[in-house]
Amino acid sequence: MAATVEIVKSQSTKAEAAVTSVFQPGKLAVEVITVDHDAAPTPPLPILIAAPKDAGTYPVAMLLHGFCLQNHFYEQVLKHIASFGFIMVAPQFHISMMSIIGDNDDIAATAQVTDWLPEGLPPVLPKGVEPNLSKIALAGHSRGGHTAFALALGHGKTNLKFSALIGLDPVAGKGKSSHMPPKILTYNPSSFDIAMPILVIGTGLGEEKKNIFCPPCAPNGVNHREFYNECKPSCYYFVTKDYGHLDMLDDDAPRFMTCLCKDGNNCKDIMRRTVAGIMVAFLKTVLNEEDSDLSVILKDPGLAPTTLDPVEHRLA
Repeated sequence: MAATVEIVKSQSTKAEAAVTSVFQPGKLAVEVITVDHDAAPTPPLPILIAAPKDAGTYPVAMLLHGFCLQNHFYEQVLKHIASFGFIMVAPQFHISMMSIIGDNDDIAATAQVTDWLPEGLPPVLPKGVEPNLSKIALAGHSRGGHTAFALALGHGKTNLKFSALIGLDPVAGKGKSSHMPPKILTYNPSSFDIAMPILVIGTGLGEEKKNIFCPPCAPNGVNHREFYNECKPSCYYFVTKDYGHLDMLDDDAPRFMTCLCKDGNNCKDIMRRTVAGIMVAFLKTVLNEEDSDLSVILKDPGLAPTTLDPVEHRLA
């Protein structure tokens, strides 16, 4: 039987009375923790963690940063998601010449961090906070999105099983004729052999040039559009129409990095809350079996802080 396809345009009818709160910080206080070589067991990479302070058992989500970026540039997004009852883990990849020409080192490092979690994560969390590693999501921004999808496609092996996958404006190379190894895009619809729910969030300005000297940061043909096209149901797709590739980063991210990408003219906090809110709604659906927020956003995208267009989802 063919998969059901539903498409929702961004213009809200305002007929939906329900209002979702995921676009504002959650009720839980959050602690930000840095884990490095002083920890025992020592993590394969330095790690930034955002975790609820309230005692309890929480699902885990790992966020992989983009090329040449730092994990702490995503601190506001990490804290927002953690405030809804998720333990956020953000490794810091090494930058080397090998990382420029291919993604294999980062894929292997992500697998190593994943396998560190059962023994390494519990001792560094706030007192009374426990990770539920039977429910773990893998997310990545930009090149980190390629890393996440590549690992999910079997280009690396882990002892833990992921329950959900998220691509934040994922990028697979410089263009359709210049893919980053390993090449994962096939240009065949629903070709990804990934048996878990997938969320893809794209940016409307990512495929535009900042100026004549800077190429697009998320080029057409290797960006969010193709990643979503190759996902199998169930999968979800949101595009922040008026924002750019790096607009989800914290305001203190260095200007010499963020100036390379086309950006939106509006408040970046709106972009961060939109991205984090959609992630929260998705994670609540696939990890906690609470689908009310995601259903509301799909039905009425106009409830988001910024324009979402297109909004699509395909269900098995």
